[in-house]
Formats: sequence, C-alpha cells, structure tokens
Amino acid sequence: MADLKYYDVIQKPIVTEKSMASMEEKKYTFAVHPDATKSQVKEAVEKLFDGTKVSKVNTMNCDGKTRRRGRTQGKTAKYKKAIVQLTEDSKDIEIFEGL
Repeated sequence: MADLKYYDVIQKPIVTEKSMASMEEKKYTFAVHPDATKSQVKEAVEKLFDGTKVSKVNTMNCDGKTRRRGRTQGKTAKYKKAIVQLTEDSKDIEIFEGL
C-alpha cells in the first residue's frame, strides 16, 4: 500500500448534475488516488476542509472508456471515485458553494 499524505488523496471534485443534486443531502463526490482507502479519504476530507465531520464514505473504481479515432482504438484512464457523506451538524464544503 502506498504511503499517501492527506493532501495527495483527494485529486479533484467531480461536478455533474447527479453530484450537484446529492449535495442537498450533504454528499460530495471527489476523484481520489487509486490506492486510497476509505479511512484515508475520511481523514483527508476532515483535515482539508475545516469544520467538516464525515459520517461515511463510498468508493468505486471506474474503468476507462473505449474510444476510437479512425481505425485505432484506445482507452481513457481509469480512476477511483469517492462519495463522502457529511454529518448533519458539520459545515458545507466551500469548493462546491456557488456552483
């Protein structure tokens, strides 16, 4: 297992219609490091964003899509996605405000 620091775990937020709709339930979606565990994701969110308290984390490995360009065929990069559920009394994450 990789020795990951908390600032290496979360790579970027994922902004889609579905992820924006789930923000009402205090669920936030992030692209995370492929070797990150649920406990590492929880620790990273609580340290990076002040006042947040994570209640649960769901992770999923997403395979790359097959793409064609003429005759040649290839795949896009695979990635890991985490959906973070915050507790009711925790603050919202500032990155997603105003979107």
